[in-house]
Amino acid sequence: MSSASPLLLANAEFGRRAFALGMGAAFALAAMPVRATGGLRTFHDVRDYGARGDGKSIDSIAINKAIEAASRAGGGTVIVPPGKYLCFSIRLKDDITLVLSSGSTLIAADPDTHGLHYDLPEAAFEEQFTDFGVYHNHTSLIYGDGVSNVAIIGKGLIHGLGLEREGPGPRWHGMPDYRSPASMGLTPEQARLIDPKERAQQGRGNKAVAFKGSRNVLLRDFTILQGGHFAVYLLGCSNVTVDNLTVDTDRDGIDLDCCRGVRLTGCVVNAHKDDAICLKSSYALNRRIVCEDIVVSGCKTSGYALGSLIDGTYAKSDYLSTDKVGVLGRIKLGTDSVGGFRNVLVNDCICENSRGLQLGAIDGGTLEDVTFSNITMRNPVNHPLFVRLSARQRAPEGSPVGTVRRVRFADINVSGADGRYPCGIVGIADKAIDDVSLQGVHVACSGGGTVEDAARIPPERRNSSLEPSFMGTLPAFGLYVRHARNVAAKDVTFAVERPDARPAIVLDDVAGAQIDGLRSNADRAGAVRAVASRDIAVGAVVTLAES
Repeated sequence: MSSASPLLLANAEFGRRAFALGMGAAFALAAMPVRATGGLRTFHDVRDYGARGDGKSIDSIAINKAIEAASRAGGGTVIVPPGKYLCFSIRLKDDITLVLSSGSTLIAADPDTHGLHYDLPEAAFEEQFTDFGVYHNHTSLIYGDGVSNVAIIGKGLIHGLGLEREGPGPRWHGMPDYRSPASMGLTPEQARLIDPKERAQQGRGNKAVAFKGSRNVLLRDFTILQGGHFAVYLLGCSNVTVDNLTVDTDRDGIDLDCCRGVRLTGCVVNAHKDDAICLKSSYALNRRIVCEDIVVSGCKTSGYALGSLIDGTYAKSDYLSTDKVGVLGRIKLGTDSVGGFRNVLVNDCICENSRGLQLGAIDGGTLEDVTFSNITMRNPVNHPLFVRLSARQRAPEGSPVGTVRRVRFADINVSGADGRYPCGIVGIADKAIDDVSLQGVHVACSGGGTVEDAARIPPERRNSSLEPSFMGTLPAFGLYVRHARNVAAKDVTFAVERPDARPAIVLDDVAGAQIDGLRSNADRAGAVRAVASRDIAVGAVVTLAES
């Protein structure tokens, strides 16, 4: 599994030590390759370039001067000392390490107060298949476009106070009354600016940190509060290390889109109004790109109120989202899935007061070879885990229906789940999900399902998004599977707090399933129900003793 290069990691650590301990100590502690190259050559204090750090003056001009000076010297370390730095767009370049020292705060300037001075959107195309903020990297507080060997490190804070939390939506052939720029005799940029919502974004920022088409990137140790529409967005990047970040925001936390070779470790992400950690494979680079070779490890995600992670109060949020189910704050693969996902490992994570693990393919891509293991989940507001295949097809015309196969869930421990929403594996009638296994999955939920709930036939929605809430209360309290094949559930526990009239497991249009080592509150005869299914093997089934 690739990540940021060892030399970049060593150079970034050298820069941090040089600032904290002095050059002599930094060289004494440095690895041999860093000593041989003289570290990152030069150090630049942004105050030497005119930054004031008083929270009133616009300091991004001075910070960009420091970065440009380091770049002209062949690379270097740019130091942001303690202080409050009011900024518009900061542009990173090759071989630059930006050190946000303890006590420093980069504050995103508010365009309504300080003017429309964020960099303008780039990369307009004939069709925009997803949100404005996904397509445009330059509309960010800190960004790198096509850069290499770059790092942002240190114990400082990025406060996205003046960043937008939302923006214009997609423009594509699947929308009513859509007309392409070419059909109107316009360039994509001209057509974009016809839309008043698009014009209103000129000079505004919507992301705290963003990289596009970049490689050998290191993000480590800093904190983001209120990160805009996307706190961290990586698009089409390779060999990336994201480590020990704290993100407390009210939209997306950390997004990895069309990336390869990313290690995201030890991060704490609170995002009550959107996804905490989200992998995507959008069409934002105007071509299909698989999101692959990704490790998410040792992270914690949650959906508490904005700011209550950082201040330690963990206050409950009253946000219900558009489906009225509750907060988000989850780990997700999707929704944008044009290119697909492969070779993804999510392990050793804690998810608290959030939605459950969600993944699937709905835009024509293939999701394969994905593993979730050793996950502890407390008080999920919806399905603890849900795998979905549908045909939304927000993708170029002629895209095939997607594929989902070879997905593993192992050692998942869930408590406080909502009994209406069991685990789910749901495809569509003309395309089954293939080869999903659950082993060592243990879920304790509220239960309370009625006879009417047990008889429900959830609605089909072939072109749905990834979100399964449209299905309502499901007819099983542990696991609901529809339009799938080769499913296994071994050594699983589904426990309810209140009596529940539903089976633990329902299989509907399933070809090939093995259920063995099932423990639940249902009696053995009624624990598993199979409808319009074949080749179903049910082994050991145990009824849990009443407590």
